[in-house]
Amino acid sequence: MEFWQGAPDLSCERTQDELAAAGWTDGLPVVPPTAERVARMLHACGLDPGGVLAILPPCYNPATWQDVAINAVMAGCRAEYLPVVGAAVAAIAADEFNLLGIATTTGSATPLVIVNGPIAREIGMNAQANALGQGNRANATIGRAVHLVLQNIGGAKPGENDMATLGQPGKYTFCCAENEAESPWPPLHVERGFAASASVVTVVGASGTIEVVDSESQTAADLAQTFAQSMLIAGNIGSAGLLGGGEPLIIMPPEHAAVFQREGYTKDQVKAAIYERAVLAVVRLSAPMRERIRANAAADRIDGEVVRVARSPQDVMIVVAGGVGRKAAYVPTWSGTTRAVSRCVGTALNAEQAP
Repeated sequence: MEFWQGAPDLSCERTQDELAAAGWTDGLPVVPPTAERVARMLHACGLDPGGVLAILPPCYNPATWQDVAINAVMAGCRAEYLPVVGAAVAAIAADEFNLLGIATTTGSATPLVIVNGPIAREIGMNAQANALGQGNRANATIGRAVHLVLQNIGGAKPGENDMATLGQPGKYTFCCAENEAESPWPPLHVERGFAASASVVTVVGASGTIEVVDSESQTAADLAQTFAQSMLIAGNIGSAGLLGGGEPLIIMPPEHAAVFQREGYTKDQVKAAIYERAVLAVVRLSAPMRERIRANAAADRIDGEVVRVARSPQDVMIVVAGGVGRKAAYVPTWSGTTRAVSRCVGTALNAEQAP
């Protein structure tokens, strides 16, 4: 590498120290949110600075477009990313997402942002190789902006209201687009009732990622078995006796999706095949956990001798993303009560957006 030849900003270190001392940063350097930068971003998107997108737990503060733009600037977003950030902010505020629980739990839950439709291509989001990793400005900064909003507007500050015991790297940024071009099935937003031409953001209360590697299985049944067994994590059992919370997510690379495609499996059939196999016998758990599961099962009128990944096959979510290789990810959802929420980009101020 060579030295950067641009003009130096002599106040950079002092500025970063001031912003960190104010509690506005996530521990990484940020772009100073000057009035000029924020105004340019809002003007470029034609947005009213005072427009309220949502009321954000845990402090129940209103999030205005200006507030969101301030955090988007700090995260390093381009102006054209702001409507996507806004849609994600509106989505996490929905009651069914349960942001209060996710933001304050001692667990590691955090919002995962998934983008579908034309906007993902227009702003250059990565849906292919390393989609959940580094290297793409849109993915990185959109996810980071959402988490800064949650901290700086919602009040989920580490050690104060955010009481995560360990946390996870996704609390810095957790965002990708779906690889619609290489998926054999309708994309997530269409599955959730939106038009294929719509630009949609879906948020998931994610507890982390588990890599699923299977280069050997060549049949749908065998691959479904691998996915199912990868989801049986005893330490992630929710209060209702479910593994991975209410809507466990599989991020499946195109090569794995192609295995199911060759046998004509629809996405619903893939979900059912995995669900049927993802069963953990309660006898494999510790004695105290067995007791809790059986007590909860009696209250919920469900089988107290097995633990399933979800209440029904339809609660299993599948998103196709990634590049070459047979490496997938299982994303356990928060073991509390949370549901994925979708919002159209460009209409984030309208809270009633169910298709």
